[in-house]
Amino acid sequence: MKILAIADVEQSWLTTGFDPERLRGVNMILSCGDLPARYLEHVVTMANLPLLYVPGNHDTAYRSHAPEGCDGIDGRIREVAGVRIMGFGGSMRYNERVYGFTEQEMRRRVIRLAFQAKLTGGVDIVVTHAPPYGYGDMDDYAHTGFDAFNAAIEILRPAYLVHGHIHMEYGRIDRVIEHPAGTRIVNACGSYMFDL
Repeated sequence: MKILAIADVEQSWLTTGFDPERLRGVNMILSCGDLPARYLEHVVTMANLPLLYVPGNHDTAYRSHAPEGCDGIDGRIREVAGVRIMGFGGSMRYNERVYGFTEQEMRRRVIRLAFQAKLTGGVDIVVTHAPPYGYGDMDDYAHTGFDAFNAAIEILRPAYLVHGHIHMEYGRIDRVIEHPAGTRIVNACGSYMFDL
């Protein structure tokens, strides 16, 4: 299965310069957050593929206008074409205007859903906005990852954890990192295609 992951930065080849050739063979799109609802609606319409998303820290507008035609997976498990996917949106809560959580709040959400997933067959992909702590995150509080995601990886051992939030231009950012548990951690900022 070929998957397109997108996050944080709108891609012109998916909008004004839509290029269907670049989507040849793609089976599913995953949005890791901080993309406007109207953008996701356009992408899902043009691509005519399942699009699953989690909200980013700047996606508070989703409360009043969620992306139509797309499947929100924040705090949920979904199955598409036999692939099981679990999602968690948001970042560390660094002010009251963002969609954010404390480490303890996220840990409660993650552990509850991870054990549910474990009992029902596990998951192949975890989609998050923020990265796991220590794997592609940064030192400042707003861009610190959640250690709870490391717990999910240890419990479930998914093939991939795909996240956004950390823009590639922030510095020396690795696109793909291997977690000690064997999970490949992918920074989807902008766009990234991979095979499952």
